[in-house]
This record gives sequence, structure tokens and C-alpha cells, in this order.
Amino acid sequence: MSKFKPSGKKEVPALSQGSLSDIVFMLLFFFMVTTSMRETENKVMVKVPEATEVAKLERKDLTSYINIGRPVKDLQRQYGTEPLIQLNDSFKKTDEIRDFIANERNAMSELDRQQMTVAIRADESVRMRIITEVKMELRRCQALSIMYTARKKE
Repeated sequence: MSKFKPSGKKEVPALSQGSLSDIVFMLLFFFMVTTSMRETENKVMVKVPEATEVAKLERKDLTSYINIGRPVKDLQRQYGTEPLIQLNDSFKKTDEIRDFIANERNAMSELDRQQMTVAIRADESVRMRIITEVKMELRRCQALSIMYTARKKE
């Protein structure tokens, strides 16, 4: 009976903090592995239009994005307020789309080139003239699979 104390109170052992650092590093590595970084910086303001029929992409890695819209506030002094075409991280003219598509195709494998899709992400206030010029240039370089980015109508 010498194991039991007569007062009936047990002392709580101190918490071991040795494994705390292991848990923190395990969480850190988990978030590092699962987080994906944005590939390009948006230099144009785009509020995508609403649509009633929206389909989700199956393979985003086969999609090349063309952003069309007004430059963000920080770049308006340099580029003005007229809508511009953004390809990757720079502003381009419509005649430079051909080189962009060629570079995107060369970066893909031979089998994936047939499934390449070009997504036009245009602001809802952009005039159709710019979008039509982009579509005509895509047609000239045989990029015929075109998709428009839109948000689902509420």
C-alpha cells in the first residue's frame, strides 16, 4: 500500500516538448508539398463574364491562357487604361500570339500537342474587336481549340 498517497491527489507529469518541433516541421512539409504556386502574375484586371453553361477543365496543364483587360492600377501610368493582351508575364500585340503558341507547343510532349487548349480570359467590359483579333490570330497558327473563361451565373 505504499504506492498510494494518503491525500488522494495525483501529480500531473510535465508535458514533454521534445516532439513539438517534429509536429511543426511535419506540418510545414505537408503545406510545402500540397501548395501550388501561381505560375504567372496577373497584370490585367479581369472580371470574367457570367455564363449559364459552364464546364470544368479536365487537364489544366494542357491549357495556355491569354488574359485580356485593362492594366492593374500600378501599371496604368506606364501602359495607360486601354485593354491589353497579357501572354504569360508580359504584354504583347496580337501578331506576337503566333510565337507564344509555338513556344507553348514546343514545351509539350508530342502526344499532348493535339489536346492543347487556349483559354481566353477576358474582362466583361472588353470590346469584341480585340477578342476577334486574338481568335483570328489563333486560327492562323492552327490553335483551333479555344475556350472562354467564365463564372457560373447565380
